[in-house]
Amino acid sequence: MNFSLESLVAQAYRNGASDLHLEGGLPAAIRIRGVLNMTGEPIPAAVLFETAQELIGHEQWPYFEERRSMDLSRTISSVRCRINILHSARGVGLAVRLLSTFEASLDKLNLHPELRRLLKPANGLVLVSGPTGSGKSTTMAALIQEINLTETSHIVTLESPIEYNFRPRLAFIRQREIGRDTPSFEQGLLDALREDPNVLMVGEMRDQETMRLTLNAAETGHLVLATVHSATCAEALQRIVSAFPAGIQNNVAAQLADCLVGVVTQKLFYRSDLSIRIPECEILFPTNAIKAFIRNCDFFKIPQAMEIGADHGLWTFDRYRQWLAKKSKWYIPGPNEAVASGEPDKFAHAAVPPSKPIPSAPPDGHSTKSPPAKNKRAEPIQISPVAGGLEKVLKDLGC
Repeated sequence: MNFSLESLVAQAYRNGASDLHLEGGLPAAIRIRGVLNMTGEPIPAAVLFETAQELIGHEQWPYFEERRSMDLSRTISSVRCRINILHSARGVGLAVRLLSTFEASLDKLNLHPELRRLLKPANGLVLVSGPTGSGKSTTMAALIQEINLTETSHIVTLESPIEYNFRPRLAFIRQREIGRDTPSFEQGLLDALREDPNVLMVGEMRDQETMRLTLNAAETGHLVLATVHSATCAEALQRIVSAFPAGIQNNVAAQLADCLVGVVTQKLFYRSDLSIRIPECEILFPTNAIKAFIRNCDFFKIPQAMEIGADHGLWTFDRYRQWLAKKSKWYIPGPNEAVASGEPDKFAHAAVPPSKPIPSAPPDGHSTKSPPAKNKRAEPIQISPVAGGLEKVLKDLGC
C-alpha cells in the first residue's frame, strides 16, 4: 500500500479531526467530534517503524529504544502536530494530536471574558485543569496570548513538547521544550527564577518537585500559569496538596491558599448548530471562605461555596451552561484559519534525552531493531473499521 503520514494528517485536518492514531496491522483511526472510527487499509507494522525512525532521527533513536516512547512536535503538511511515538504489542504506533492553527484568544475560543480576571494580578498561581483532551493547552495559549497583546512582560514557557508557537507582540516570549532546551520541568523552573520573568507557564505539573517549585515561583513575585489533570476545581487543588507527604500537607495547603489566583476546569462539547466544539467551564476565585477551606484541607466544602458564590464571580458548570445558552455572538473559525501559517518546522530533531533515561524494556523482550510480529490481543478492540472509509465516517457525522 502507499502510506503517507503527510497525506493522512492533511486529510484528517481538512475534515476537522482532533486526533489520528496509527497502529501496525490496523487501518488509521481518526477522531472527529469525539467519535473514533477506522478508515482505509491496514498499515503494515514495518511502514510505521520506518516512519517512527524518520520522525525521531538517528541520534535520538537509542533513547526511544530504552524508554519505548517519545513525545515530540512537528509541522506536517502545514499542520502543527503533537506526536507520541510508542511501543505496543503490534510494534511501533503513533498518536497524533492535530493542533489548532489560529492564534488562540479568549474571544476566539468562545470563553467567558471573566477569565481575563485571572491575568490582573502581578503574581500568584493560575491553574487550568480538566481531563485529557479537554483543551487545557489551548486555553493556556489563549491566556498567554492575552498577556502578549496587552502587556510588556517577559514570558517564559516550559512545555513538553511545545504545541503553540507564540509570535511576540508587546511581550518578550521565551519558549523552552523539556528534553531539548532543559532536561526537566524542575531544572527549567530553577533556571527561570534567574531569568527575570514576569510570567511563567508550566505545561504540566506532574510530580511533587515540580509542584513545589511552581508554588515557590508563584510566591516570589511571578504570575505562574500551570495545568493539572482533574475533573473539578476542588479536585485540582486537592490533587496538588495530596501529592506531598502527609507531614507537610498543611504547610503546602497554606502556601496554596496564599498564592492562588484562580482555577479553571473545562471540558469540551460539540455544538451541532455551530459545527464547533465549545469549552464548558467551572471557574473558581479564592474568596476568604475558599481560602479557609484550602488551608484546612476541607476541599469537599468548596463545591458548596461555589454554588453560592455567583456574586464573587464564581462559576459552576450549571451557571456556565446557562451563560452559554444565552450567548448570541460566537466566533466561528473561517476557512483561512483552518490552514496553518506555513512556518518552517523549528523542531528538526526530537527532544534531547535526559542525562539518565529510564529504561523500560517490554516484558516480551522484543528488540526495536526490527518491527515485532503482530500479537493477538486478549481483549477485543473497541473500535472497528467502517465500510466506505473516511467519506462514510464524515457522512454519518453530518459533515
